[in-house]
Amino acid sequence: MSTQAPVSAKIATPDHEILDLIKHRWSPRAFAPQRVEREKLRQLFEAARWAPSCFGEQPWRYLVAPQDDAEGHAILASCLSAGNQWARQAPVLALSAAKLEFTQSGKPNRWAHHDVGAATAYLTIQATSLGIYVHQMAGFDAAKARDLCKIPEGFEPVALMAIGYLGDPDSLPEDLRAKELSPRQRKPLSEFVFGATFGQPKL
Repeated sequence: MSTQAPVSAKIATPDHEILDLIKHRWSPRAFAPQRVEREKLRQLFEAARWAPSCFGEQPWRYLVAPQDDAEGHAILASCLSAGNQWARQAPVLALSAAKLEFTQSGKPNRWAHHDVGAATAYLTIQATSLGIYVHQMAGFDAAKARDLCKIPEGFEPVALMAIGYLGDPDSLPEDLRAKELSPRQRKPLSEFVFGATFGQPKL
């Protein structure tokens, strides 16, 4: 396991007590070059397996490419946006996809993306418990990913993820290093938790 110390500025300082795993979860850009063990990768996706979903549909699918799968890793890396080229260094790249229709009825599943997000949140917390970090990215070419990864109709690419052990922020360009070391900030509950009337703080 990586001995790289966590960036202290990234440990959350919540207004109300939460799990330590949530405090320590964040999205780095600097990853150590060391391999992520296959058994630990299986644990991440096993956690995703047990996430809740509408009607138990489990609409999530994951394409996973460790660096020792050079071809697969290169395919996913080629889909990264210009601003996410740093993720090429990550020991593992993964792509989530959503199944857009319910299996039994064939009707549209408008909760599919919500459920993929829930599964990925489970995956991410499991990773944190193992000293592994996950950076989820919207910045990728979904059409290119669909084509190169042969994603069939009825499924939609959702997010690319960089997965690995924490690396050294000094390995990053100056602009990214500044982001890596800056404190995390979040909106207060009053801005997003309301009563039965939208916009009126409740808690």
